[in-house]
Amino acid sequence: MERRSFLRGAVIGTSAAAFGGTLWRGAAFAAPAQPGVGPYGALGAADANGIQLPTGFTSRVVARSGQAVAGTSYLWHSAPDGGACFADGTGWIYVSNSEINPSGGASAVRFDASGGITGAYRILSGTRQNCAGGKTPWNTWLSCEEVSLGYVYESNPWGGTAYRRDAMGRFKHEAAAADPVRRAVYLTEDETDGCFYRFLPTTWGDLSAGTLQVLKAGTATSGGFTWQTVPDPDGSPTATRGQVSGAKRFNGGEGCHYADDTVWFTTKGDNRVWQVNLAAGTYELAYDDSLVTGGGAPLTGVDNITGSSSGDLFVAEDGGTMEICVITPDDVVAPFLRITGQSGSEITGPAFSPDGRRLYFSSQRGTSGSSSGGITYEVTGPFRA
Repeated sequence: MERRSFLRGAVIGTSAAAFGGTLWRGAAFAAPAQPGVGPYGALGAADANGIQLPTGFTSRVVARSGQAVAGTSYLWHSAPDGGACFADGTGWIYVSNSEINPSGGASAVRFDASGGITGAYRILSGTRQNCAGGKTPWNTWLSCEEVSLGYVYESNPWGGTAYRRDAMGRFKHEAAAADPVRRAVYLTEDETDGCFYRFLPTTWGDLSAGTLQVLKAGTATSGGFTWQTVPDPDGSPTATRGQVSGAKRFNGGEGCHYADDTVWFTTKGDNRVWQVNLAAGTYELAYDDSLVTGGGAPLTGVDNITGSSSGDLFVAEDGGTMEICVITPDDVVAPFLRITGQSGSEITGPAFSPDGRRLYFSSQRGTSGSSSGGITYEVTGPFRA
């Protein structure tokens, strides 16, 4: 992977500001986000793709499971899940996991500067139920197996050899987010009594060796925390989440996103978005549907999460009303888009193109409700900078 080695060298020491977003809060705790008027206004009528969007935004279908991606002979994978975008000269690449067991893996679609599709191909094979994952600062894709004693695989968006990263632990992996300041990768665990982890590579940019640690805290929804090393990352015979006394429990860890000394992650079992303030050493709730006042919660079934350069968080729903909701830095939560006619599906893999003007995501089971019915979309419009 010579390209990976080159890109790794280019990002060592890069500041966190390069990864988008603005710091929400310091050490002081704030109330979780509440419903309000979103930055893009109300949703309009469903378009030809069945998607409701704010004024000025449009959608298109990029790929459908089992069908050739437009202009290529590559058949798009079933059950598209977590994804990310990578700059590629004047264009970009969108990678997407396949949450199938067995087979799984990940694929990629390549775009030119105008958004035209120029290629599609497989980047990871022979794995199981690849759910979410995360992008590294050296431009590789971490694809996570959502199975007991699952692994993290590091793959190349341009194709080539992928590597199993045993040192990152064996558990029911969900998502990953890289922190170039503390040189850590944060990991969520999709268990009802799961934990939140960080992996400290021995050498930043090389995930073949390092230390796995788990977050320790009390039972409250905010406060201070510490990290403690997991004695046996192999997770057998004792699961990683059961090895450290006092490890903080989270109900169904899902998406994970890092920006500016903060990492956010979601828990689907209780419809929460957690905010870990890394510089302050504190954690709190950024959103909790049970704490919404003055009406129904706009965001339920929280799942994958990503951020934009404005500091807005975009959270996809697994079920719910099939929406991607935005949570603003001033603690307002509102629907950004809604997919109609696909109540048997979930929204997965939200990721912005490098210029921030296009949002990619999938409906994992589409209109059919089957893993073979997945649809991957692109939304273009005036996203705020």
